[in-house]
Amino acid sequence: AAWLVFAAMAISVFEVIMRYGFGSPTSWVHESVVMLVAVSFALGGPAALASNRHIRVRVLYDSAGPRLKLWLDRFNDLVTFGFCLAMSYAAYVMFWDASHNPLGEWSLERSGTSWNPPFPALVKGIIMIALILMCIQSFIHLIQSLRGKPAIPPSDNEGAV
Repeated sequence: AAWLVFAAMAISVFEVIMRYGFGSPTSWVHESVVMLVAVSFALGGPAALASNRHIRVRVLYDSAGPRLKLWLDRFNDLVTFGFCLAMSYAAYVMFWDASHNPLGEWSLERSGTSWNPPFPALVKGIIMIALILMCIQSFIHLIQSLRGKPAIPPSDNEGAV
């Protein structure tokens, strides 16, 4: 997902060169950059959850004993699963509306610009897929914590250069 940000930067540089160096602006760069960054952000959630590197507020957690930590993990995993489940349903509804016309026929929502790509529908589909992945991941985390084996957060030094 991080490479998508690099691609967005590269085509942004291309746009600047074309616009100011050759006086020939493009009509597709802005929408492409927005789509690439949106997809990168959407895929960043499952990537962070898979590697257990998501942001945590650990004020209470660090001062708790092992038994309370297990119950806090269970509560956190249950809330995360419920949230991801609800968001997955909302993303499904959003994607359905963006990919079907009022008669129920397949028709991708388009941006409405002069280029008019189907990026809005595609991004909504990727958001839905990312949320479904996070739903599955959070369910696995919940099962692990119910079995008494919560996912071990990475140490602060892990991955440091």
